[in-house]
Amino acid sequence: MDVSDELLRGADPAALLTLDGAIRGLNAAMATALGRPAEQCLGLDFAEQCLFGGDFGDLLPASQRMSAESLVVQAARSKVVAMRVLEFAGPGGAPVACLVEARQVKDPAGDEQLVWVHALDARNDLASLLIPFRLATEAADLGLWMYSPHEHQLEWLGGAPSLAALFPDPTVSLSIVISAVHPDDREALRQLLRSASTQQSSWVKLRYLPQHDAWHQLAAQTRRIQLGYGGPERIFGVVRDDTKQEKRKEKARAALTAERQRARDIADFSSALITAATEQELQQIALTRLAATFDASGALLALVDEGRLRVSTDAGIAMWEVDVLHGLPLDHPSALPEAIRTGKPQLILDREDYIRRWPHGAEFPRLGRLGSDYATSITPLSETGNQPLGAWLVTYHSGYRPSLDERTLMGTLADLAGQALRRIRLQQARVELATALQKTMLPTLPERLAGLEVAARYRPSRDGLDIGGDWYDAFVMPDGTVAMEIGDAQGHDVDAAAVMGQVRASMRAIAAHEPDPATVLTRTNELLVTMGAARFASCTMLHIDPGDGRVTGASAGHVPLLCARKDGSHSIHELAGGPVLGVVSDTEYSEETFTLDEDSALVMVTDGVVEGPSLTLEAGLERAGTLAGAALHDGLNAEETADRILDTSVAVDHLDDVAVLVIRRT
Repeated sequence: MDVSDELLRGADPAALLTLDGAIRGLNAAMATALGRPAEQCLGLDFAEQCLFGGDFGDLLPASQRMSAESLVVQAARSKVVAMRVLEFAGPGGAPVACLVEARQVKDPAGDEQLVWVHALDARNDLASLLIPFRLATEAADLGLWMYSPHEHQLEWLGGAPSLAALFPDPTVSLSIVISAVHPDDREALRQLLRSASTQQSSWVKLRYLPQHDAWHQLAAQTRRIQLGYGGPERIFGVVRDDTKQEKRKEKARAALTAERQRARDIADFSSALITAATEQELQQIALTRLAATFDASGALLALVDEGRLRVSTDAGIAMWEVDVLHGLPLDHPSALPEAIRTGKPQLILDREDYIRRWPHGAEFPRLGRLGSDYATSITPLSETGNQPLGAWLVTYHSGYRPSLDERTLMGTLADLAGQALRRIRLQQARVELATALQKTMLPTLPERLAGLEVAARYRPSRDGLDIGGDWYDAFVMPDGTVAMEIGDAQGHDVDAAAVMGQVRASMRAIAAHEPDPATVLTRTNELLVTMGAARFASCTMLHIDPGDGRVTGASAGHVPLLCARKDGSHSIHELAGGPVLGVVSDTEYSEETFTLDEDSALVMVTDGVVEGPSLTLEAGLERAGTLAGAALHDGLNAEETADRILDTSVAVDHLDDVAVLVIRRT
């Protein structure tokens, strides 16, 4: 038996390589580890064979190539014994971790230097085999443990010192470890051990409570490995302590959540200020949100009325504490009037600061009874140069000082509040003017019409001014017929009301000289187009003969007409006509004629009655027609029918103006 036979004999993998790594000879165990017959391996580079040969790529990770190359190179160049831990395919499916030795030997046949690579029998010295694992996990700041399924024991192999402190006993039963795991995570640990495969598992999070310590957030991975050929099979796990990282994440999440909530609060605050419709609403918004938004202890709002302060407070400041400020003239030499008068914010650091800066001013009692380091900020609600509107005052907890960013933000919100207050007061003036204008524009219906009952209802928009572009009209023509019209000028503001007034006045003037509705609409449309009106208008006009119920009607892009009958039925009548008024020139409107039976009624409405965000026009007309039919069936007159239809329009949830005109033939 030659030397090569002696070196390749044995059950553990062994091979003879040239100094450049070509395989000169190998035993059956090495061929099995490389995944192909021995004759196919001869002459191939050992490192390449480990990575690419046969099915070996499926059994060995790519990371083995570097270890195999360095093992051979070290032995070939330095003539020293080199050792590495390599993984080979195992007969049982689990990879076999072997402590592999490489050293130079002399080939007696050709006097050539070869490298003998062979797996050591480490079954009696598992500690040596595990040294690289320990070093790798310690370098990665991880911990390493080994689980023996048959003995149900875990052995702590070492790693990061901080993790080693969590497992003071090197060997412990699985039941003890499970008892220290959070009840909600115990099944995850059992499953991790039961399902351990030859591939690295995903990280599993476990809450672990060591002795004399608080809960730790750990993460663990497992892998099943055989320790040497013929050696025991074990489940290896690496563990990572994510406690500090999770605490940082939790702290960051809490800070992010708080910041997002603060951003939402500020956005809601801003939105509420922008949309406030009355001074009372603005006051409520400021006093309920100021202190909470800026972590303050209390707030007050001072508005200027005829050169004096009108003060209101929140729950953090009692009204009796600021009575001295209520009614204070704007030229008074104290902090709050000065901030409003000059438009400059004031930060009062403490009581002494207040007295030093305003020695002759009325002292804010709250400063007198609180600590010397109590801070107060005053922010005016208008910019310098504008008419003073007011200010809000915020008091802070003892020792707290608002940052520059907070004071800047408060100034921004105060500007919004000032703009809102200015808008509210301007709008109130416009509303008062618009209300007077509206009263002059809504006509008085004829009191007595033989054979007819006429009733009208109007409600302005619920958004904006208390005035709108909807209108109705009714008047007796020279020939004895009754002219009825209803319309809707675009918008619901003063401009819409002005257009509405123009259209209604024009139609009444034209109707005095024209015998039919279609001509009235044609002439009115040309007038509006010629004037270059900024708004358009829809309209329906009817002429009704009280004697025989003959109705002639035309529509300019308006909502269809409703006809209700005594038996409770109804129909929807879309009149002939043309487009809305004021848009298309040279439009000729058409008309049609029909008969209104006795005990029947015509219902004319604007779109705010029958159309909304959650109600289509068709559904709204059907509902209004049903209500009108039911009203006639119940014996209601025109006034009561109009009320019933108007009341139900609230459910439409439309922000537009609404108008209803009911004509009942008796």
